[in-house]
Amino acid sequence: MARFSPLTIRRLRSFRNNRRGWWSLIIFTALLILSFGANIIANDKPLLVRYQKAFYVPVIFDYPETTFDGDFETPTDYLDPYITKKIHADGWIVWPLIRFADSTIDYDLPVPAPAPPSLRHPLGTDDQGRDLIARLLYGFRISVCFGLVLTLFSTVGGILAGAVQGYYGGRIDMFGQRFMEIWSGLPVLYLLIILSNMLRPGFWWLLGIMLLFSWMSLVGVVRAEFLRGRKLDYVRAAQTMGVRDRSIMFRHILPNAMVAALTFLPFVLNGAITTLTSLDFLGFGMPPGSPSLGELLAQGKANLHAPWIGLSAFIILSLTLTILVFIGEAARDAMDPNRNAA
Repeated sequence: MARFSPLTIRRLRSFRNNRRGWWSLIIFTALLILSFGANIIANDKPLLVRYQKAFYVPVIFDYPETTFDGDFETPTDYLDPYITKKIHADGWIVWPLIRFADSTIDYDLPVPAPAPPSLRHPLGTDDQGRDLIARLLYGFRISVCFGLVLTLFSTVGGILAGAVQGYYGGRIDMFGQRFMEIWSGLPVLYLLIILSNMLRPGFWWLLGIMLLFSWMSLVGVVRAEFLRGRKLDYVRAAQTMGVRDRSIMFRHILPNAMVAALTFLPFVLNGAITTLTSLDFLGFGMPPGSPSLGELLAQGKANLHAPWIGLSAFIILSLTLTILVFIGEAARDAMDPNRNAA
């Protein structure tokens, strides 16, 4: 079992005592778990079907209609009354809490789409008749997964660049800083819009393009820590003893630099989610039809007579960004050496 140092325990206790940050972390974790279970919570396929003494798991496997004495070899439409009647005649169905996936269109709406909130659709539907809760669940999952992956890769890239610049200094640091000044001056949003017209947008494509610019967010912090750390006595002693630069950088200086870098991670994640939402709102983000918070905001703007669309997306987005800021503030205070002084 891993044992934490007294300093780490004090930091964890300080974070735990920050009730706003602690509860924000709990809420974000709960939302994340719910979004990862979106396929079980909201789906147009049953979780379990028992038919003619046999069990089927449609939420995982596809079965043709002929499995349930249907007429075609096509995948089963479990919302079809003809199929459900046949299954109930010799079995039963266990449905998810919400019987609609993110792309499922409800053709039985009593009013034209977008339909207002009702028992069938607690938050209403969008302008294509798709359930808003399902769209929000799947859209939140895509946004957070995109932000987490982008944060991970940009953190690794930023730490490596800042470590090299700060440790070696001199011309490497000077050329690195000049390159960053030029690179950061490029209009990122305009480049993304131009490239979106040239290439087909997608999750990994957007991730790669945004990664070209997002890695710079942590370079300054890590660089400053390495510039300070390379002058410490134990680092100079290690250099005198012939320890390799790589070992000094990543075993002796990096742990101290990570303290400052970790406090920025929630804010980097916040920025990644905001950027993806902005691109989706403008129509240059995920492929058309993908569940997206930005796409729902755009629908809310285009359907002012259906306020439940824009309000639902706005509440989820603002709640997510707010709790991430609270988590970042709590982590920053926990890492503050003045607050954790013995």
